[in-house]
Amino acid sequence: MAEAGCFCCQCVRQQTVGVVEDLGQFKSLKDPGFHCIMWPCSSIVGRLSLRVQQLDVRCETKTKDNVFVEVSVAVQYRVIQESAYDAYYRLTDPRGQIESYVFDVIRSTVPRLELDESFTSKDDIASAVLGQLRDVMKDYGYEIIKSLVTDLNPDIKVKTSMNEINASKRLKEAASHKAEADKIRQVKAAEAEAEARYLSGLGVARQRKAIVQGLQSSVSEFSDDVKGASPKDVMDIVLLSQYFDTLNAVGANNIIVEYDPQTVANLQKQVGQSFMAHR
Repeated sequence: MAEAGCFCCQCVRQQTVGVVEDLGQFKSLKDPGFHCIMWPCSSIVGRLSLRVQQLDVRCETKTKDNVFVEVSVAVQYRVIQESAYDAYYRLTDPRGQIESYVFDVIRSTVPRLELDESFTSKDDIASAVLGQLRDVMKDYGYEIIKSLVTDLNPDIKVKTSMNEINASKRLKEAASHKAEADKIRQVKAAEAEAEARYLSGLGVARQRKAIVQGLQSSVSEFSDDVKGASPKDVMDIVLLSQYFDTLNAVGANNIIVEYDPQTVANLQKQVGQSFMAHR
C-alpha cells in the first residue's frame, strides 16, 4: 500500500485529511485510516494537516516618534476539519495570506504608538493581529489560535541611546540619594556635636562648683583647726600650692618657664583686686 496514488489502497495518517478528486473534480474528504480508491479515475490529490502550525513573521515599521523597529509576530493556526474544502481550494498560499494580514495590522497599529509605548503595548498589538486574522481566515477554513508579539527590536543606535538615558536617570537618582544621605549625616553630626558641647559644659560647671565647694570646706576647716589663721592666709597657701602644681605640669612637657618668687605675690594681688572690683 503506497501513498503516491499508484494503487487503489491508500492510507491517511492521523491528524490529516485527504482530498479526493474524481477526474479532476472534488469528490470527498478522507479521514485518517485505510481507504480504497477507484484508481485511476479517483485519487488523493492532497493532504491537509490538522495539527497546530506556527508562522513567524518579521515586519519593519516606524513608530509615532519616527523610530524604525522590527516587530516579530508568531501566529499559531490550524485547519478546521469541517472546512477542509475551503482550506484546500480557496487559498493557494495560506501562509502568504496570513503574512500579508500581519503586515497590514502591524503597519497600521505601531505607527500610532511611540517607541516606549509600543514596548508596553505588545498585548494590544497581538490582540489586534488576532482579531483581524481570526475573522478573515475563518472564511478560508483556518482557525487562528493565538497571536504573539515575540520581539520588538529597534535599531542598535536607538537601543544604545535608550540605555544611556536610563543610565543617566539612575545616576541622577543615585546622586540625589547620596546628597540626601550626606545631608542627614551632617545634620546628625552637628546635633551630636551640640549635644557633646552641652554635656561638656555641664561637666565643666559641675567641676568648678565642686572646686569652689572644696575650697570653701578647706578654708573653713583650716580656720577652725588652726587658731589665729584667717581665710586670707588659707587662700594664700592654696594659691601657692596650685602655682607649684602648675609649674610641675608645665615642667613635665619640657617647657622652660622663667620663675620669679615675686610672681606668686603678683598673682595673689591680681586675684584680690579682681574680687574687690566685682564687689
